[in-house]
Amino acid sequence: VPAGRTAPALLRSGRARVTHGVQAGDVTAREAVVWTRSDRPARMLVEVSRRPDFRGAERFRGPVLTPDTDLTGKTFLRGLPAGEELHYRVVLADLDRHGVTSAPAVGRLRTAPRRRSDLSFVWSGDLAGQGWGINPEMGGYRIFDAMSAVDPDFFLCSGDLVYSDGPMAPTVALPDGRTWRNLVTPEKTKVAETLAEYRGQFRYNLEDTAFRAFNARVPMLYQWDDHEVLNNWYPGEVIDRPGYTEKRADVLAARARRAMFEYTPTTVRAQVGGRIFRKVSYGPLLDVFMLDMRTYKNPNTPGTETSGPGLLGAEQVAWLKRELRASRATWKVIANDLPLGLIVPDGTEGKPNIEGVAQGDNGRPLGREREFAEVLSYAKKHRVRNMVWLTADVHYTAAHYYDPAKAAFSDFDPFWEFVSGPLNAGAFGPNALDSTFGATLKFQQAPPHANTSPAEGFQFFGQVTIDAASETLTVTLRDLNGKALFTKPLTPVR
Repeated sequence: VPAGRTAPALLRSGRARVTHGVQAGDVTAREAVVWTRSDRPARMLVEVSRRPDFRGAERFRGPVLTPDTDLTGKTFLRGLPAGEELHYRVVLADLDRHGVTSAPAVGRLRTAPRRRSDLSFVWSGDLAGQGWGINPEMGGYRIFDAMSAVDPDFFLCSGDLVYSDGPMAPTVALPDGRTWRNLVTPEKTKVAETLAEYRGQFRYNLEDTAFRAFNARVPMLYQWDDHEVLNNWYPGEVIDRPGYTEKRADVLAARARRAMFEYTPTTVRAQVGGRIFRKVSYGPLLDVFMLDMRTYKNPNTPGTETSGPGLLGAEQVAWLKRELRASRATWKVIANDLPLGLIVPDGTEGKPNIEGVAQGDNGRPLGREREFAEVLSYAKKHRVRNMVWLTADVHYTAAHYYDPAKAAFSDFDPFWEFVSGPLNAGAFGPNALDSTFGATLKFQQAPPHANTSPAEGFQFFGQVTIDAASETLTVTLRDLNGKALFTKPLTPVR
């Protein structure tokens, strides 16, 4: 073989290999999706069994993984037994050599129950933000070890699973004289613009050992936020930011959206029109409503509009109202990647614009608050009980009680919103609370200064448990090591 050339036969030697672990997602009583990635074109096969030795396993034939999807693929599992812990293993079958398969990659999941059963899940968001990436010297993304230790049924990812606008440096000087050392890949040295660069954002996080181990044990319910594309973006935006040669946010969002669905274990299809907002039922005690607070977002303004579009869009508002009213689950958990009562400013255009829902204490609901006032009022009118809102985004942890007696707009039943995160990013906060919906601070823990590194420990996740006998839902806000910081049991209203 001439120098610098590779013998063609060597390209096909050996067996296919799973490169970035396995993940399950969008698990219900009877269905789930399993994700993996190969190092070469291959057929994905998934075996599922109640037994860890896979005796009597059922085989599901998945897709051929090709470069068109960056060698990623998802296999849809149907007809699963409800309320069971199931073991699955993924093998990659050679396309040319019959019977030649990869070494298996093993995972597990729990299907949703049909009957009242104890439930547990965790939630958080914000991974690899502000230049704080995988630091092997500090255990990598070790918060996933703490999350795995509470043995949840699933992980609700509240967005910003990647920071596509956050380049990494190999080292960062810490205030105390230490040095933070990042693992860096080529795609993490600049802002993502191309499809290949957006794909590289997801591959980067999957280089972390703790994250991959967690993915193999705990299914994910995934929603996106802004950093999957770029900070504080909205549809139709024309950007003028350092490092970007592509100025159209819509073009960047389409590429990011494709990479996102190639690399996350969701049942949502990547094509235009593949709806991100969805309800995932987890037995008679829990429905989870996954909002999409990006696709239909109006431009960031000071947020004082009295008419016109909002954050969710008419179709999603109608869906949320309809599904909340139709839900027979005891608890309705609403996954809102942007908080309701915290003022989240947007300074990217040098103007006093608002990135989130709340826009300051101006009395009646204005701007994006109008949609949520409509949903809350509808829920009260139709006796939709026991809503709990879970969010991330602001990079600290908090508990807020929304009290109509203290609100400028009071046509709603009281409810709680809990904030968690970041998983591994700069810590910030706290943000100011808006009184439109009577938000009252019950707990918060925030860092001493902006962009505090993960080395200081201000990284958080939340845990929700539901007791089958009493139907009590308990929220526990936990730190990087799993230590409980705040616990709130909630008794269902009948």
